[in-house]
Amino acid sequence: MWLLLKIAVAALCGCLLLVLVAYFGQRKLIYFPDRTRVLPSQLGLPGVEERVLKTPDGERLIAWYAKARPGEPTLLYFHGNGGGLRERAERVRQLSAEGWGVYMMAYRGYSGSSGTPSEMANVADARLAYGALLLEGVAPEATIAYGESLGTNVATRIAVERRVGGLILEAPYTSIAKLGGQIYPYLPVDLLLIDRYETDKIIAQVKVPILIVHGRRDRTVPVEMGRALAGLAQAPKTLVVLPNAGHNDLYRDGNDALGVVRNWVRALAR
Repeated sequence: MWLLLKIAVAALCGCLLLVLVAYFGQRKLIYFPDRTRVLPSQLGLPGVEERVLKTPDGERLIAWYAKARPGEPTLLYFHGNGGGLRERAERVRQLSAEGWGVYMMAYRGYSGSSGTPSEMANVADARLAYGALLLEGVAPEATIAYGESLGTNVATRIAVERRVGGLILEAPYTSIAKLGGQIYPYLPVDLLLIDRYETDKIIAQVKVPILIVHGRRDRTVPVEMGRALAGLAQAPKTLVVLPNAGHNDLYRDGNDALGVVRNWVRALAR
């Protein structure tokens, strides 16, 4: 009897310890920053300039800006949870080669930005980046909010709160709480999570055209989440599932997310 009781107490203590570790270390399970600051010119990106934004609470944000050709839109781009600006140099090259402008902000703790990332900080900084883009002379209707993976919630928040011409979501999730519950089914993720990024609760408020691009073979964010968001969004909306794409290869390895975005942007302009 005492042995069983000791085993039960030990198991309970072990579970409690696991929960505490998960709670206090949860942001290390969400954010995987490359902290290295690199100038666009060092990566062979002509015409792309670095911008430094100062936040009201004293932090410094690094952003890359490529101006659009006359008559073309600018993508206000919010990247995923891993890497930083350097890892997306080729993406910037591809998008700017289409003539589109690209304004890509690095979250706090990424690519030379100071501070620590969190949902509250990332959304607040996204609002700052939107304002900075307008100060560059880009009109709201010429701004397309673009979210990649983690950044899909941030982009959606901007599309809800600010005036934009459209919204593009690449490999979006319904919420980090639901995604985390699938990855860690043995933990009470919904109770523990601080940064929740609940896109499914706000996407119906978006009033501009939406493009959702997802890979059918995505093992990081299930394609069913992209489909669920498409079902919740208001028209006009477009869902494109690339049959051979995973999570990080929608623009390469024979997957034509760029062509999908190109066609949608052209239709938007018409």
